[in-house]
Amino acid sequence: MSLTKEEKIWIENQFDDLIKVSKRIKSDEDKALVRKAFDLANEAHSKMRRKSGEPYFSHPIAVAKIVSEEIGLGAKSIASALLHDVVEDTDHTLVDIERMFGATIASMIDGLTKISNILDKDASLQVENFRKMLMTMSQDLRVIFIKLADRLHNMRTLDSMPEYKQIKICSETVFLYAPLAHRLGLYSIKTELEDLALKYEHPLIYQEIERKFKETEEERLKYTQEIIEPLKKVLKNEGIKFTITGRLKSIYSIWNKMQSKGVPFEEIYDLFAIRIVFDHPDDFQDKQARTQCYHIMALITDIYPHHEQRIRDWVKNPKANGYEALHVTVMGPRGQWVEVQIRSRKMDDIAEKGLASHWKYKTNDTGSNKSLDVLISTLQNSLSNHEIDSLAFLDDFKLNIFTTEIYVFTPKGEIKQLPKASTVIDLAYEIHTEIGNTAIAAKVNHKLQPLSHVLHSGDQVEILTSSKQAPKREWLKFAITTKAKAKIKSSLKEERLHNIEKGQEAFIAKVHELSLKLNHKTFKELRKDYNAPSKEEFYRKIGAGSIQIDDLEKQLLKGSQNIFAKYWKLTFNKPKTKKQKKDKNTYIIDDIENQKFTLATCCNPIPGDEVAGFVNPNNSIIIHKKTCSILNNLAAKQGEKIISVKWTSYKLLSFLVTIKVEGVDQMGIVYNITKAISQETDVNIKSISIETNDGVFKGEIKLYVHHVQDLDELIARVIRVKGVNNVTRIEETDNE
Repeated sequence: MSLTKEEKIWIENQFDDLIKVSKRIKSDEDKALVRKAFDLANEAHSKMRRKSGEPYFSHPIAVAKIVSEEIGLGAKSIASALLHDVVEDTDHTLVDIERMFGATIASMIDGLTKISNILDKDASLQVENFRKMLMTMSQDLRVIFIKLADRLHNMRTLDSMPEYKQIKICSETVFLYAPLAHRLGLYSIKTELEDLALKYEHPLIYQEIERKFKETEEERLKYTQEIIEPLKKVLKNEGIKFTITGRLKSIYSIWNKMQSKGVPFEEIYDLFAIRIVFDHPDDFQDKQARTQCYHIMALITDIYPHHEQRIRDWVKNPKANGYEALHVTVMGPRGQWVEVQIRSRKMDDIAEKGLASHWKYKTNDTGSNKSLDVLISTLQNSLSNHEIDSLAFLDDFKLNIFTTEIYVFTPKGEIKQLPKASTVIDLAYEIHTEIGNTAIAAKVNHKLQPLSHVLHSGDQVEILTSSKQAPKREWLKFAITTKAKAKIKSSLKEERLHNIEKGQEAFIAKVHELSLKLNHKTFKELRKDYNAPSKEEFYRKIGAGSIQIDDLEKQLLKGSQNIFAKYWKLTFNKPKTKKQKKDKNTYIIDDIENQKFTLATCCNPIPGDEVAGFVNPNNSIIIHKKTCSILNNLAAKQGEKIISVKWTSYKLLSFLVTIKVEGVDQMGIVYNITKAISQETDVNIKSISIETNDGVFKGEIKLYVHHVQDLDELIARVIRVKGVNNVTRIEETDNE
């Protein structure tokens, strides 16, 4: 559908708005470049619309605004953002883009263009698109900034998508894009991505925390001012130019803390932090500004006592993404701990806009930045092993972008930066591939330690090597960096290929020698006897000597008589439902006896829980709670296999759940609890186990229920029993 007159006027006005928010567009040449990209994208998308019904070009405009205003990139990045879907969705080619806009913009568009074919049949399209994006990003970091802006706008407009796609996109966002934004220092974007994901995945949780934020807002603002006023006074007396604000923690971070600590909203004490951003005449001379951070911390701790264990010094040792600040937790006037963050204006700019801001602070075009160089090196290492399957690639990549760092020293005093929990073998490969391949042990702080020894900041490490050493498969169990894993796997792969070829030749020769014929089924059974899931693994074991030819000959001869008489039969039926909605992505659960679905034992959903389904390769469906971390992990990696699930009736089936009961031990407490449960007609007790210790009891009760409403009513009944202080549902229980 073509654009209306009103829509054309609106789009034209958007160009002026874009130029206004693009602070780095200063020359007529830059403005002309953006205008050219704007006009081409507008024309290319003129007959396209989004799911919401809006003109499609509203999306590239929004992405360009995020790139310019919220990230702070320049004209070429803005032009690329405007054009990012042109090659994918219209008749324009990459050659056209290069001819009209040059090689740099064409290269960025190429990195942003969605891949059309799945490279790995077991991976989702998004995974391979992500890998392609990273490959381009290793040459031009701006690609990832634009991609994050694209994802942010898609998250802001997720309302128009069906539920099953919302689950996939949100899980993907939390698993990959939010950690990547964090690694790049884009904290505001990272926070918004996480909050939006929570809003769509768990709307009731989001709304409840948001409501409680609003209820406590007035009191919180009052307390913030109470803390800030003495700080303002002392900073003014010192002649320091500054701004000081109270910063509320994100809804997602609060929910995450509630989950990890198992506490309600009311028990989260650090809902906000105080941020001090100061101006310094020598801000570009980092040393002077850093000294000022420590001076301000001394002034603060003269007013409020500080927590010795809660000082975070990212001034002396900046994060890998360039983040610099001094964090100190102090005791406020009402006996509550409050975090105070201290930054210079430059530090704040980098903290808010991440590594993108480093371009602003380079002294010349050839100036390098350590944080940028380290990040790009990490990403290139993540991509160096082209044989790694897509899902393993995601796990390795996530580990290396979303972690804290440690700093260790070589014998010569050289500092090496590694992810937290790195081992000796990780350091060996960080120094040099040959050092890693021949490492046998290390001296850590002058003490002999194995290659699996976990390193800590400040360790001095000397790697010991031997020319007779070679990489071993067990090293993969304790190597954590992508670089180390890639080098180990590369070496092992060469050995594996040699053994496969050698083993295959030996096996074929032996079969011919014995004049045997093996069909697919008999060969499969033979492999099972040797615990070899694939023919490649079977051949490898022969080539490596794990399977002896003499033993193999006996087994083959035995098999020629009767060894293959017994087969394992695996039958998987595609689930059918009595009432199937037209939407193929929604699975209906009812009381049909021949129902073919499985309840995940990791989260044990029951009717009434918010659930989603994961379709296995055999077309069976595993039902998970939406809050389940396993489901979110699967959705992020294989989102196309996630479907919506609805329970339509639940009168016949019952489901096993476990509740934990705690309280003060009293005479007859077990009787009173079981009596309360027995009054709930739709609930049956399977087992009960209660232990007492020093007047306090704890116990678990396994129950069969039809619906979460039955469970809620039962919990409300049990909590009223005298002596019972707490009743909670336990997720991790095996259904029977």
